[in-house]
Amino acid sequence: MTVHEMLTPLSGATMVVKFGGNAMVDDALSDAFAEDVVALKSAGVRVIVTHGGGPQISAELERVGLPSEFRGGLRYTTPDAALVVRRVLSDIGAELAARIDRVGGAARHVTGFDDELFLARRRGTVVDGVEVDLGEVGEVVSVSPAVVLDAVAGGAIPVVSASAPDAEGAVLNVNADSAAASLAVAVDADELVILTDVAGLYLAWPDPASLVHELDADRLRGLLPSLEAGMIPKAAACLDALDGGVARARIIDGRVPHPLTREALGANGTTFTPATETAPQNAPRRNA
Repeated sequence: MTVHEMLTPLSGATMVVKFGGNAMVDDALSDAFAEDVVALKSAGVRVIVTHGGGPQISAELERVGLPSEFRGGLRYTTPDAALVVRRVLSDIGAELAARIDRVGGAARHVTGFDDELFLARRRGTVVDGVEVDLGEVGEVVSVSPAVVLDAVAGGAIPVVSASAPDAEGAVLNVNADSAAASLAVAVDADELVILTDVAGLYLAWPDPASLVHELDADRLRGLLPSLEAGMIPKAAACLDALDGGVARARIIDGRVPHPLTREALGANGTTFTPATETAPQNAPRRNA
C-alpha cells in the first residue's frame, strides 16, 4: 500500500500538528516531517502546522546575554526576553515554511502576534502553594482564525508561530502546546497531533511497560497531576482540545523519521478520545 493510499481514509479531515522535539533540531527529521505534511495535504487533509522553540530560545537568550530563570518549570520572561522569543519563533516558522516549500508544498507563515491570530493575558504560577510572577508570560484567551482558514481555503499549509499580544499590545510568551490546542478548537479541527521526544504518555515514567496507547478524557483528567512534569503541558493541551470539541488528540514520537505518515492511523504513540459515554469511533470526524 502506498503512503497516499494509507492516508486516504483521512481525506477531508482538518489536522493541527504541533512540530517539536528532536525533529526541530535535526535536518533529516525536519525534512521527513515536511514531506509528511505535504503527503497529508496531497491526500486531502487540511493540515495546519504550529511549532515550539524552547531550545532555540534558550540558546539565543544566552547568546545575547539574557539569563533564563525557571519558576515552577516555566520560563520567567522579561520584556526584552519576550522580544527575543517573538523573533526566534518567527525565524523558526519562516524556515519551516521554506522547508515545506522545498519538498513540494505551498506553505504560508503566520505569526500569532503580527497576524493578530491570538490574544493572550498574563499568567503566573503556583510554587509550593505560593503565587509566583512569571513576567511577560501569558495564556491564549481568544483566537481569530480567519488568516489561517483563508490560507487553507487558498490551498496553502499554514505554519503558525505562537507569539501573542495582550490587550495592550505587549508581547507575551505563551506555551506552544496550549496555543496549538486553542487553535485546534478555533478551526474546528478533527485532530490535534503533538510531536515530542518520547514514544507517548507513560503512566510511570520512565518505565517502558507503562506506555499507554489510548485514554479517554476522563481518565486523562484524573491522571494529569501525577504525570512527569514535562508531559503535563502536552497532556493538558490534548485535554483542552478534547474539551473544546476536537474528536481526537495524539502525542507521538518525533524522534523517528516520517512521524506523521507512520502514525497517521494512530498505530503508535498515545491517542486521547472524548469521555467514554460520548466518545465517537476512534477516528477523526469528516468534514463535508
